Amino acid sequence: MSTLSTLKIAGLTAAALIATACSNDAVKDITPETVVNTETAEKVVAAVTEATPVSIGTFSGRSDHVTNGGVSIVKKDGGYHLMLDDAFFLDGAPDPVVALGNNGEYKVENKLGPLGNTKGAQSYAIPANMNPADFTEAYIWCEKFSVPLGIATLKSASYGS
Repeated sequence: MSTLSTLKIAGLTAAALIATACSNDAVKDITPETVVNTETAEKVVAAVTEATPVSIGTFSGRSDHVTNGGVSIVKKDGGYHLMLDDAFFLDGAPDPVVALGNNGEYKVENKLGPLGNTKGAQSYAIPANMNPADFTEAYIWCEKFSVPLGIATLKSASYGS
């Protein structure tokens, strides 16, 4: 096997591990051609470190709805974002929104915006006046009927603690 092939395999393996560990969309488009490039490798490391996970959770359905998939709050681009992962799924509902809550309580002022899609990865900016550490839950909420469609308990993503 040539040195170039070995570097490509090693680079792809490292990129796959980083993408899996961090669920960072920026590292998912890596190809064998880009992995060999040192500049690209530096961008991969920067992309991973720029999206530092703060808290993570997994949705479970509520109000007779199926809601599942992972959620994380990440620090990225100087602010915080709530990220729904690729496995996110909602079986459908009128007027769903994404919000943060605390100890089983949804408050309309913690709404991040309307749910963009009922499945797949999505990102929602958390306003600068909201401190992610103040919230223990992520919600998918039906505004029309004022009921939760899914709730994820958020746990600290700090490693080694």
